[in-house]
Amino acid sequence: MSVEILDGSTVRSFVEDEGAFNSSVDGRFAALDADRDGLLTYAEMAGELMSLRVLEKHFGVDEAAAPAGELAALYRGLFARFDRDGSGEVDRDEFRAGMREVMLAVANGLGFLPVQMVVEEGSFLKVAVDRELGQLARAA
Repeated sequence: MSVEILDGSTVRSFVEDEGAFNSSVDGRFAALDADRDGLLTYAEMAGELMSLRVLEKHFGVDEAAAPAGELAALYRGLFARFDRDGSGEVDRDEFRAGMREVMLAVANGLGFLPVQMVVEEGSFLKVAVDRELGQLARAA
C-alpha cells in the first residue's frame, strides 16, 4: 500500500485512455478467470467483489458482523451489475463495462479537489496515479 494524492480527473483520465484502461482491466480479468474459459462465474469473481469491502468502506458496517445471507445477497447483486446479459457469467466486455462504471463512480465521488488516500499496489487507483505521474514526468 502507498499514500497517494489524486482527484476525480486522475481516475477519469485513466478510464478515458482506452488502451491503458483496457490493458489493466484485461489483466485483472485474466487473473480472475481461473479456468481460462474467457468467462467469469460468480465463484471466480466473489473474492474480488468481497475485497471491495462495500459495507465497511461505504456504510461503516463491519462485514464480519453482518448476517451471511445479507452479504451473499449484496455480492450477488454486485455480480448481477456486471452480468449485463443475465447469463450467469461475465465476459470480458461486460467486465470492462462494469469496471468503467465503477471507476467513473469513484471519479465522481472524488470530485475535483485533490485528496490523499491509501491505495493498494496493483489496484486500478494505483495504476491511474502511476499513469498520471508518468505523464507529468514526460511533460517536464
